[in-house]
Amino acid sequence: MQFKKTLEIKANHKQVVINVTDILYIKASVNDCYIHVTSGSVYKTRSTLEAMEAQVGEYFLKVHRTYLVCIMAIHALEDTLTLINGEELNYATRRRKEILAQLQEKQRKLIATFALPNTPKTPEEYHAFYRSFDQMPFAFTNIEMIFNEDRHAVDWIFRYGSEKLAEVERVPLSGLIGKSFGSIFSNMDDKWLCTYERATLYGERLEIMAYSPEIDTDLKIICFPTFSGHCGCMLFPLDEIHCVQKQDELSEIWKNYLLKQE
Repeated sequence: MQFKKTLEIKANHKQVVINVTDILYIKASVNDCYIHVTSGSVYKTRSTLEAMEAQVGEYFLKVHRTYLVCIMAIHALEDTLTLINGEELNYATRRRKEILAQLQEKQRKLIATFALPNTPKTPEEYHAFYRSFDQMPFAFTNIEMIFNEDRHAVDWIFRYGSEKLAEVERVPLSGLIGKSFGSIFSNMDDKWLCTYERATLYGERLEIMAYSPEIDTDLKIICFPTFSGHCGCMLFPLDEIHCVQKQDELSEIWKNYLLKQE
């Protein structure tokens, strides 16, 4: 089962349609449920948490008798449950091991819905798959994420890189492919990990614009899921952003490339 696309509720005496992928969590209180979404809005509707759970689909996790949380919104599960927006929720900590196991199983099921088949096994196979990116006017890489036992990304390995990637990273391809980012750059900034983790685990296409202390450059990076446990990244130094102006154009490049592989 994949995410249901929308949730239709009655809030403030009118029908409201909410994109299910925009929901962070649902909180139950007495006879009502409060639906918290990524925009910061909260919708109050008369319902039970059980009824909400049946409507939103299987990629939500009941972490407490009053909380139903989207697995895509969970960043960390420690003394509290931390969401991707920094908000913290209480959960049944005595059930942490059980909840973590449920989370990982739901993540595995979700990954299986969008991952490409037949992950390459050697550098040569990766290069054969991505060879049309070799001379693209932007940096492109396919990376394999490294996760800890709690399913949080801690590093990544370069599996493919275009010639432009070596130029942007200021490291020859021979020094990148098969190596982890952290082993190359000791000043690795973990802000990249959260973005790549979400693309890899949840099939999101994300864009980030930030300063890279590793190469002393402002970058625009667009990432998206590829093979299971992998994501693809397009990197643009902001002073060269004229190469491709819109994210839609980048998505079109990727879509056309996949069509050629069929």
